[in-house]
Amino acid sequence: MSQTVSSSAGVSGPVLTCDVVVVGGGLVGGTLACGLAQHGVSTICIDKDDAAVLLDTGYDGRSSAIALACQRVLDGTGVWAHMVADVQPILDIRVTDSNSPLHLHYDHREVGAPMGYMAENRTIRRGILARFAELEKATLLAPASVAAVERRVDGATVTLTDGRVIRARLVVAADGRRSQIREMAGIRLQHGLPYNQVGIVMTVWHEKDHRGIAHERFLPSGPFAILPLPGGHHSSLVWTEKDPLAWTILKLPEEEFHAELMSRFGDFLGEVKVVSKRFGYPLTLQHASRYIDLRLALVGDAAHGMHPVAGQGMNFGLRDVAALIEKVVEAKRLGVDVGAATVLEGYQKWRRFDNVLMLGMTDGLVRLFSNDLAPLRLARTAGMAVVNKLPGLKRFFMRHAMGDVGALPKLMQGEPL
Repeated sequence: MSQTVSSSAGVSGPVLTCDVVVVGGGLVGGTLACGLAQHGVSTICIDKDDAAVLLDTGYDGRSSAIALACQRVLDGTGVWAHMVADVQPILDIRVTDSNSPLHLHYDHREVGAPMGYMAENRTIRRGILARFAELEKATLLAPASVAAVERRVDGATVTLTDGRVIRARLVVAADGRRSQIREMAGIRLQHGLPYNQVGIVMTVWHEKDHRGIAHERFLPSGPFAILPLPGGHHSSLVWTEKDPLAWTILKLPEEEFHAELMSRFGDFLGEVKVVSKRFGYPLTLQHASRYIDLRLALVGDAAHGMHPVAGQGMNFGLRDVAALIEKVVEAKRLGVDVGAATVLEGYQKWRRFDNVLMLGMTDGLVRLFSNDLAPLRLARTAGMAVVNKLPGLKRFFMRHAMGDVGALPKLMQGEPL
């Protein structure tokens, strides 16, 4: 069985050894650690927060859209079995531009599978923690913080603030946009661009059943997404608003906030009530100048952070996870050093171009739709109407939304390693 060690126990102990140290036990880092351990790679995962904190309703108000190909990654790492009871299939996606009657409609019946799944981030974290408990080669140190990382030609040493020492062949930074490990390595951000927008996030109850349909409306201030959650009568909202207006809206009294919400939400789902805390997340684009260094790999937001306009942030982190697992497991089975430069170069080559394309696409969508210029508005609505009428082109876009486009790692194809 895996072990979960609390740093509150607190004094220096024996040196721990493993193949891979993953710093950051969130949705991406936790899945990576589970996937490596499942395939025979001994892994220690470090997270600064206690498990009880991670699962608290006030910790993270977000839910994630899990593309079909990325659901296969969660399934292939054993996490999915622990969360499947609490997810909502996304059957259809409807995209509109403001109040235009023209729209783009993705219907799951056209591709024979759900477009993906919605899950609260808390549900995914719970699944990861449950999977950790089943894996002999996975150790979770939480809460714990990194004090120093020494990377050498012959291996890496991670020292924790409580004095414990971990020796490994590879260190993976999965510690988010403000990655401590990336900064320690001196890897600069090639692009760091604020959108001057804030994502207002909450969960709402609505009178009518959402029927598994995700709605994305492009308003002048930014996209407004209504994303279905389990049970038919709850949805996660991602309401993009300009900064600083968003912070003003977030502080409004309940009645005034509800009026602002409903002016954008509409009445198509009947009565609507906010049933969670309101959260605000500043939106930025960022991209690391490289994903690798000596015995170091970056994954997820530590490598790239994108606008949530296409709901692909976590999905592209899971694409990183699937690729890195495949490269590391292959090396381990061949008796090759899992932290060798050739292994890491293969990972970076596989993932960097794909991520650059998605970063460019999401950035372009934000700039195209976050305005109310009449010529652009006309072009946007006409373009969506054209795509909606061309079955072949629409199916391609649907497959792209499902994550089934490109050179996919085996886990994303549902194949064993």
